[in-house]
Amino acid sequence: MSRLPSAPPARGTLRCATRCLCTLGCAAILALVVACTTWQAPADLSTAELRERAQTATRHQVRVSAAVLSAEDRQRMLGVELDKTRVQPVWVEVQNQTADPLLLLRPGTDPDYFSPLEVAWSMHGIFAPAANARINAHLDQLGFKNPVLPGETKAGVLFINPERVTRLLNIDLLQRKTLIPFSLFLRVPDDAGEKWFAEGLFQHHGSEIKDYDDLAALRSALERLPCCATDANGKAPGDPINAILVGEFADIAAAFVRRGYRRAANPADAAERLFGRMPDAVVRKRSQAGAPATWVRVWNTPMRFEGQSVYLAQVARPTGGRFAPRDSQNLVLHADVDEARNLLIQDMMYSAGLDKLGFVTGVGPASQAHSRTTFSGAHYFSDGLRAVMFFATRPLSLSQVKLLDWEPYLDRRDSPAQKEVDDARK
Repeated sequence: MSRLPSAPPARGTLRCATRCLCTLGCAAILALVVACTTWQAPADLSTAELRERAQTATRHQVRVSAAVLSAEDRQRMLGVELDKTRVQPVWVEVQNQTADPLLLLRPGTDPDYFSPLEVAWSMHGIFAPAANARINAHLDQLGFKNPVLPGETKAGVLFINPERVTRLLNIDLLQRKTLIPFSLFLRVPDDAGEKWFAEGLFQHHGSEIKDYDDLAALRSALERLPCCATDANGKAPGDPINAILVGEFADIAAAFVRRGYRRAANPADAAERLFGRMPDAVVRKRSQAGAPATWVRVWNTPMRFEGQSVYLAQVARPTGGRFAPRDSQNLVLHADVDEARNLLIQDMMYSAGLDKLGFVTGVGPASQAHSRTTFSGAHYFSDGLRAVMFFATRPLSLSQVKLLDWEPYLDRRDSPAQKEVDDARK
């Protein structure tokens, strides 16, 4: 029996619904206008709570303290609640006990930082020129001001792109003849995050740690490591382990941040297992309009080299690169994993944190004609080499990067990596 079409709503009902929607919309706009028109500069700019939870570091007679503003801090100090998904205000204090002035280089903290007046504009109301001028003046006063003169202590707010759970804050202070870099790990208030995402790097017990003191022994150990990750059962092979990172975690993290990598994980990352566990950290390089780009999955190992940590990494890109669906949670591994590895090498060369570079075997070669298949159904081919990158405290120039005499991959004139690295060093 076919269903009869329902009768259209009465014209009066439609008019009533339209009037209600218009009334609600006008009320919301009116409330916004009134709020912006009546905005006044906050009276409470106390930083006592920020100082209590701030992280502090001292180098070369310079002390830096920093803390991420909480929702309560933002409301109290800005007079409005910023959209925290777009802007993350961070309070920074610099104490200069040197004989030279210091300049805080904002692009070192975030290449896509927001200026105070840019943030102020987002708070503006319509038909409220007087209030908008007050907002401009307040945020301009709140922002961190250069320079920091000898003997001076200066504090202010940096407006940067948001990070979840833990914020790695790079502070680069330019002196007359040198750069004084800091890397601080800040807790992000009001953000517990997913359990796996918030847990941080796996820590090995002291009895498990093996410290190598010469490069030959380290190379031999790296070549014996697993070729790839596995599925949760530890049986089916996953993506290849095609990079190794050696150095202090802060130096490695700072290099990645300087090249636009940010912590970001999705369910596909958690499916990869190494040493019986999910990745300790996952970072992705931002790309235009937020489209998917290179990802790096990292596992801490019980290995050390001259006391510094050794991390295994999967470096890859999705099929389609930046043209892949932006919101997809099931990105397919791009088959040319060596390309992603080589692009990461170039990125790290420009990060000013790369000290040494070498290649070791361990993945095993696979041609395009005889590609390997992962447990997710993806296919990849590879020359079978891993890039081993050693990091140091920035800044380092391209000419300071030492190429280790390990696998002679860069000596092959027909090698794509040779051309890419040569191009990067020009």
